Amino acid sequence: MKIKYCLYSIMGILPLMIGFSGCSGSGGDAADNNPGAAEERMEAVRVMELEFSDISRSITHSANMQAFREVHLAPASPGRVDRIHVEVGTRVSGGQLLAEMDRTQLNQARVQLESLSKDYRRLDTLRRTGSIPQQQYDQIKTQYELALSNVEFLEENTRLLAPFTGVVSGKYFENGEMFSGAPNTPVGKAAILSLVQTSPLKARINVSERYYPQIKTGMPVRITSDVLPGEIFNGTVLRIYPTIDQVTRTFTIEASIPNPDDKLRPGMFARAGIDISQDRVFAVPSLAILKLQGSNERFVFLEEDGRARRVVVELGDRFDDMVEIISDQINAGDNLIVAGQARLLDGVAVSVR
Repeated sequence: MKIKYCLYSIMGILPLMIGFSGCSGSGGDAADNNPGAAEERMEAVRVMELEFSDISRSITHSANMQAFREVHLAPASPGRVDRIHVEVGTRVSGGQLLAEMDRTQLNQARVQLESLSKDYRRLDTLRRTGSIPQQQYDQIKTQYELALSNVEFLEENTRLLAPFTGVVSGKYFENGEMFSGAPNTPVGKAAILSLVQTSPLKARINVSERYYPQIKTGMPVRITSDVLPGEIFNGTVLRIYPTIDQVTRTFTIEASIPNPDDKLRPGMFARAGIDISQDRVFAVPSLAILKLQGSNERFVFLEEDGRARRVVVELGDRFDDMVEIISDQINAGDNLIVAGQARLLDGVAVSVR
């Protein structure tokens, strides 16, 4: 009987112990589910105040450098080349003597002019006294004027002078050779010398038709070349061609580029930069812009009242490490999060450090 009494006692105590244990466990779960029991986590970020930046929008196109002026020098009539005073690469000044042709015809024309000049002066004196008829005087005057014109023509074409300051770019004959001057022949046969003006130079640029309304004469042009790294040559738009190429949808402009040290050369490939407008934009560090994985969507985070707000933006031009962002949800004075934004979600609490 004693054994049975003990068993009943133990069985009576066990439910009480289990009950106390269950009450203790349910009390712990209620504490864990209480929202106010744990403090909300905050992300530390750095911000910058958004403000407008004044920027120049520019376009860059390839450019071909050309001589500002180029001429091929030759006499108006055939003859023997008497002497050429320059070589290819010689720098010459405007009006400098470059070559001389055979002077035989010129000397003959001068002798004839001198003879007619004497007759003209003598008959002019007789005309004043009424000793000769007017018709005779008119005939000798005409002959004299023709002879004078012939001498001036031969003098001009016997001596080839530089029309401007430049560099000799071609020499096609040697002393003593005959110049025929036949039409429809290559430059090497139809000219004795070629001369180019290299300062300033001319840049020929093909520009997309979309910019035609914005390009004006006198606009600044920046020329750079891979041959001269780090150097910039500043010029201006000189001429705008009036038509659009139907195949390339481009139009041509010519720019004048000062070249006092002759660093640029005709035929050189270069790049031309032209500022087409001045705008006020939001330019922010590129690291502040995030991209949604699997899409082209770009977004930034703004700090507002201690929380992060996600804003979708479009990208504009790039300026070194700064990028233009475009959105109707951003304004000057907003706090843009520029550090710590990779851990953020929309609405997360943030602390600015």
